[in-house]
Amino acid sequence: MRQQACEKYVQSDNKNPIRLNDNRSLEEPRGNYALTVPAKENVMPETIISASILNSDLSDLRTTAKTVEKSGAGWLHFDVMDGEFVENITFGSSVLAAVKPRSAEFLDVHLMVTHPQRQIKLFAAAGADNITFHVESDCDPAEVIRGIHALGLKAGIAVKPKTPAEAILTYLADVDMALVMTVEPGYGGQGFMPETLPKIRELRKAAPGLHIEVDGGINADTAKLVKEAGANVLVAGTFLFRAEDMATAVKSLIQA
Repeated sequence: MRQQACEKYVQSDNKNPIRLNDNRSLEEPRGNYALTVPAKENVMPETIISASILNSDLSDLRTTAKTVEKSGAGWLHFDVMDGEFVENITFGSSVLAAVKPRSAEFLDVHLMVTHPQRQIKLFAAAGADNITFHVESDCDPAEVIRGIHALGLKAGIAVKPKTPAEAILTYLADVDMALVMTVEPGYGGQGFMPETLPKIRELRKAAPGLHIEVDGGINADTAKLVKEAGANVLVAGTFLFRAEDMATAVKSLIQA
């Protein structure tokens, strides 16, 4: 029953492909794929900074998109919360669709929702490049991964701080990225949880060439810790958007 529920939402009708907001169908190539192709060798991929709009001025996303683009951060991160999987509610696919035409960044969607299978098509149509969902959500992870790939996007799988790495090891060969929450999901601006570092090390050991993303409490000091543990995609919000100069802040994360 659980598997059938997932298939209901992720299967697409090939006769009527969903259209992207820039007039490309999901069958056509998407622009920023080069940013997400994991290394084929057993070598950790290069560092990427994903700027979280959750901590930006949401009343002026046009400026936010341009500031991030000029800063040198390669990705724009969307923390999507539904008020059920986590207490907070943030925004839906319409916000991403509004940002897409104004940004050349890779659009990195993090679904903190109970039913990710219901959101996949919406965010694909809005212009997402990657969709990451939680293994703790109410769905069959293997089906969600296949559904995301079927829509022409990259797929990531995430774990909360207290969820062991073992929960996603079986899916690492099928995803493009694994995300480790380094704070409890639900709110921005939280303090980094160092007890998540062993989990990052375990995932890097299991998948040397995979993108490993971290989300929560990332600054110049904690960036060094997570990178030494094996993370290469760093989500940062408060640290970047409260910096006097975002480009300098981005550089400090890359060089940490």
